[in-house]
Amino acid sequence: MDLSTGGNIMQIRSNLIAHSHIPLGTVPVYEMVARAGGSGISRELMLQVIEEQAKQGVDYMTIHAGLLRRYVPLALKRKMGIVSRGGALLAAWMTEKKQENPFYEFFDDILAICLEHDVTLSLGDGLRPGCLADASDEAQFAELDTLGELVFRCRKAGVQAMVEGPGHIPMNQIEMNMKREQEVCGDAPFYILGPVVIDCAPGYDHLVASMGGMMGAYYGAAMLCYVTPKEHLGLPNNSDVRRGVTAFKIAAHAADVGLGKPMARTRDDAISDARAEFNWEKQFDLALDPDRAREYRADAIRESSGENSNPLHGTEYCTMCGPDFCSVRLSGKLKKNLEH
Repeated sequence: MDLSTGGNIMQIRSNLIAHSHIPLGTVPVYEMVARAGGSGISRELMLQVIEEQAKQGVDYMTIHAGLLRRYVPLALKRKMGIVSRGGALLAAWMTEKKQENPFYEFFDDILAICLEHDVTLSLGDGLRPGCLADASDEAQFAELDTLGELVFRCRKAGVQAMVEGPGHIPMNQIEMNMKREQEVCGDAPFYILGPVVIDCAPGYDHLVASMGGMMGAYYGAAMLCYVTPKEHLGLPNNSDVRRGVTAFKIAAHAADVGLGKPMARTRDDAISDARAEFNWEKQFDLALDPDRAREYRADAIRESSGENSNPLHGTEYCTMCGPDFCSVRLSGKLKKNLEH
């Protein structure tokens, strides 16, 4: 997703579209406030930005059309209030102008643009909970009910839609949240942000959120939004992005395996065969992060070299058991003896 709020946004987006081999999304309200400031939001600017982005070739857009003016007081009762940037901007505008959310009020105009340019709508959750204490509250579910209404309006207009899901949800509430979205939104694809399952692990939120993502995917989510270790702390760098994406690839794959999806376990079975054969290169090739696997193996060999090394065994051992007591090699010998 292009979440730019400054610079030459149209040029940035044009470059991203030109170089991306996967669907690219945007959040139009960000460009709106970058152009006109928070108080400059208007129907005319909203439709202008959405149409310009659609004409550029954007695949999907996240719009916070389910956050209605009457829901704002519900959210302000919370411990964390409104943590969605788009949601907070719209809530502030609606409160100041005493007007309804323009994304909701002029939703039919947005649908017409999306239909013309084949753009999918991601119906954003501007009132997602930002901490466990706010999870599954009145504000979250009031917005979800409105998102369900908008899903059916999208379908009637011939526009594809998915629903953005909650942020911070304790583990025991994830299944309920997934099923509630399926019921309210007619089983529209659910795009979940984590969810983050505990609040007290800054620096490790990629792991915390991938746990929630794995459970959410198992209970029916269609797409996972990855979280980096710097979530809640700062802007991530390339290393943080790599760690976050890898954690969520693991979560998605684990859910697919758990659900018994066709061919989901093929990679796992193949890497297990490679391990039994001590085929290290094949193991690396099959790994979700081959570079990290190679790096760790090289470190392990280097650290175990010297008095503990045993050239008789070559590479047929891992450094956890050591060269002389490798369980996998011993098990292999037992198998061969049984065969003879």
